[in-house]
Amino acid sequence: MTASKAYSPISLWPLAWPIFLELLLQTLLGMVDTLMVSRISDGAVAVVGISNQLFGALITLFTAFAGGAGILIAQRMGSGKTEEARELAVQGVSVSLLLGVSVSAVLLAVPDIFGRMLGIPPELKELGGIYIGYAGGSLFLVGLSIALGTAIRNMGNTKGPMYTGVAVNVLHILLNYVFIFGALGFPEMGLPGVALSTGISRVFGVIILLFLFRKSFVPSITPKDFISFDGKLLRGILRIAWPLGINSFSWVFSQLLVYTFLARLGGEALAARTYLNTLESFCFTLGYAIAMAGQIRTAHLFGAGRMREAYTGAYRTMGIGLAVVTANMLVIYLCGRQLLGLFTADEGILKLAYSLLGLNLLLQPAKMINMAIGNSLNAIGDTAYTMATSLISMSLIGVGGAYLAGIALGYGLLGIYLCMIADELVRGILVLWRWRGQRLLRAEATHSADGSRPCGIPSA
Repeated sequence: MTASKAYSPISLWPLAWPIFLELLLQTLLGMVDTLMVSRISDGAVAVVGISNQLFGALITLFTAFAGGAGILIAQRMGSGKTEEARELAVQGVSVSLLLGVSVSAVLLAVPDIFGRMLGIPPELKELGGIYIGYAGGSLFLVGLSIALGTAIRNMGNTKGPMYTGVAVNVLHILLNYVFIFGALGFPEMGLPGVALSTGISRVFGVIILLFLFRKSFVPSITPKDFISFDGKLLRGILRIAWPLGINSFSWVFSQLLVYTFLARLGGEALAARTYLNTLESFCFTLGYAIAMAGQIRTAHLFGAGRMREAYTGAYRTMGIGLAVVTANMLVIYLCGRQLLGLFTADEGILKLAYSLLGLNLLLQPAKMINMAIGNSLNAIGDTAYTMATSLISMSLIGVGGAYLAGIALGYGLLGIYLCMIADELVRGILVLWRWRGQRLLRAEATHSADGSRPCGIPSA
């Protein structure tokens, strides 16, 4: 029996809802975390906020490499090559650990240098050095967690990482309370207590994920497995991972540039965008969870040689995502004034934010198209194309257009928003055009039929 006949496709919803719940709870608990840190001082909040920008950029390295490994794991599982999937998972975790230890060692050794790079004010220099050193020193645990969680999810188990993420975040909040405020007989530690809480909760998460990871494969993974190294597998991961990394980093960088434009427009525009971003985040999280679930499913189908189902499944993912995201955004728009009123009573900010909220009825569906089809292209290994289109569109429209319309021509936040929509629509059209062409799907079907390349292995 061939792999394609033996393979039973994973349904979209069982994959999507745990991813969504995990991301939503992380967002909500992150807000609670920030609130607790604010009780220390405004300076502590500033240090954590600035440092997290650095950590977020570094985490894209881990996410990209783990994402490349995860796509190949899902393809191998779809094709029934469980031993290769097992080897890829081990390789991905091993390299992620080495990469993470290297990054953490540098942050721990010279935190003050990074503090100066981030522009931390002199009065917060000591606090910044402590937090960057302590929290950054345990960043390798984040890399390990991402690699383990990605491997587990691409095996089809999205619930395990979800439950782990919930437990880790709850433990982090509890330990924050204990260490920051000196509860249960512990000394009152302030910001160093946040770093200690972060490290302990990360260790806890890694232990649970390691257990789930070991049990995800047959035979179970043992410490001896991590000694082996396969250069061919590593090159395969890197071929998919490096475009993912550049894509993610360029998006983060473009958002930072746009925020500098907003800062030039004044506090009212910056506050309005911040509140809009908060409301949009729930809608975006829904769409992202559906797109990620679609990516896992497409990679499995591609690996199984079920090209037609992989092709039509991407459109189904997009259709479901568009329906959910549009309905959600419509509710947010109709309740917009009341929701924005929870954040501010400033009439100027409320009027500006609400006037732009309706544009999300275009922005969020455009994002959904881009995520659903872009992730499907990533799932079959076409990451270089999504990287190229993102770089060109984000540079010319997302950043260049935003500056021209928002700053140079004086259209302000409206001009920036319209360019954000245009950027997402252009990228969405480009990935749709690529997906409709079915270039890699047809090539893979041909190679699988004549036996010149095993099913599920993307061409160079």
